[in-house]
Formats: sequence, C-alpha cells, structure tokens
Amino acid sequence: MLKNFIEQTINGLQVGSIYALIALGYTMVYGIVKLINFAHGDILMVGAYVSFVLVGKGMPLPMAIIISMITCVVLGITIDYLAYRPLRNSPRISALITAIGVSFLLESLALLIFKAEPKLIKADKIPSYLSSEPVNFGFVSVSKLTIFIIVITLSCMFILNYFIKHTKLGKATRAVSQDTNAAKLMGINVNVTIAITFAIGSALGSLGGILYALMYPRIEPYMGVLPGLKAFIAAVFGGIGSIPGAMVGGILLGVIEIFSKAYISSQVADAIVFAVLIIVLLVKPSGLFGKNIQEKV
Repeated sequence: MLKNFIEQTINGLQVGSIYALIALGYTMVYGIVKLINFAHGDILMVGAYVSFVLVGKGMPLPMAIIISMITCVVLGITIDYLAYRPLRNSPRISALITAIGVSFLLESLALLIFKAEPKLIKADKIPSYLSSEPVNFGFVSVSKLTIFIIVITLSCMFILNYFIKHTKLGKATRAVSQDTNAAKLMGINVNVTIAITFAIGSALGSLGGILYALMYPRIEPYMGVLPGLKAFIAAVFGGIGSIPGAMVGGILLGVIEIFSKAYISSQVADAIVFAVLIIVLLVKPSGLFGKNIQEKV
C-alpha cells in the first residue's frame, strides 16, 4: 500500500513537472502583458515536431532539443511581433481572439505538413538517461526519464526565479509588468523586454512539449491542447503571474490528477481537477500565490 502510494506520488510529480514547465511560460507572458497566450500549448507541439524531424535525420536527441527550443524562441518572438504587438493598446478581447486564431493556425499548419497520423521518437534514438529504464531505490523504482523531468523542471524554476529577481533584464521585466509607462520613462525598451519574455516562455514550452512526447510517445497536431489547458489551470491555480505559483500549481495539479486516476476513476480525473480549481478560486480568487490587486474606477 505504501509502495503504491509513493509510486503514484512520483508519477504525479512527473506529470506535474511537465505542467509546471508549460505553466511557467503562461505566467511569464501574463505577468508582463496581462495576456493569456492560448497559442502557448501549440508551441509545445511545434517543439515536439521539430525534435522528431531532427532526430529522424540522424541528429542526437539532446542537440535536437536545443535546436527545437531555439526554433520555438524564434516562433514566440515572431508571434508577438506579428500578432500581439499591434494589439497591445486594443481591448483585451481582441488580443484573446487573436491568440485563439494563432493557435488554430499552428494546428492547421501541423496537420497540413505532418498529417493526422501520430508520430513518435523511436526508442533507439533516446539516450539512456531519458529512457523509461527504472532506477531502483530499494523498495521503489523510478524511471530515469521521471528523474530527469523533475530535476530539469526544478532547475528551470530556480534559474528563472533568479533571472527575474537578480538580473538587470529581469528587473526590467518586473518594471514593465508593474507600470509600462513608468518603465518607458526609465529608458526601458518595453517591446524588447516583452519579446524576451515570449522567447523564454516559448523555450520552456518547447522543452515541456518534448518531455511530454517522451513520456507519452505520441506526437500529433492537437497534442498541445490538453496539456496546454491543464498548464493554464496550473498557472491560475498557483496564482497567474507568480513563478513559484506556476511551479506549485503544476505539481499539485499533476498529483491530484494521478491520484484521481489511481484511487477514484480515470474517467472523472479531469473533472476532479477542474472541481479543485473552482474550490480554490472560490476560497482564494487570486490563486495560491497570487496577489489581490484592487483597481480604482
């Protein structure tokens, strides 16, 4: 019983770490431009496909992951420049509709290029430290991929948190998120700062997508919809705009989902996740780590 509980907890940490990686991208963008980038889930799909193509051409998977992240960085900056920047001073509903449109565009292009048939990265192309080979810790076994996912997610969170709090560019990001006009007066290039935010979020989304494709070996045009939605829930759960909140929200969401599947029913697991989110927001509308901000009218 205890062994099963520990194994399910580890599975929840693995799934939650993926959600946390993707949620970090959501919360970065929202924190600075107050925009829910619903195309973010599809960026992880693009990252997975780029890795699949590069590995298929003989490139080692670690190098393919790096190039996929760079590709998605360029894609994220391009999306911001072409789709979101012109709408920066427009009503938020316009930006929201545009984000949904970009999402459909990326999915349609992937469907046109790669067709609907699912793809996968072949097992012989995956290095041993990213495989599902178990590591025995006495009374419980954990796959190497699970260990890698948890370690890389924690590392990304700490690096990102350090970047935001202790670097000049990170401080500029915080300044733009708090008051765009004041940041301009202080000489901060707002557009460049926002573009860098999209770049970081897209790189994390790409990494999350590749790890998701290794965990669930299935790459297809709509693979980013469900994990993207759950990562958004995780960001709201933790307090959207908060980096630690995105991390904690993703982990908790993954653990709740896995426990629901293991001990209740896999058919109602998603419903339980949404129910928990509703309860949390009823008790604390700003999320676990969010701050209540009162607007003067």
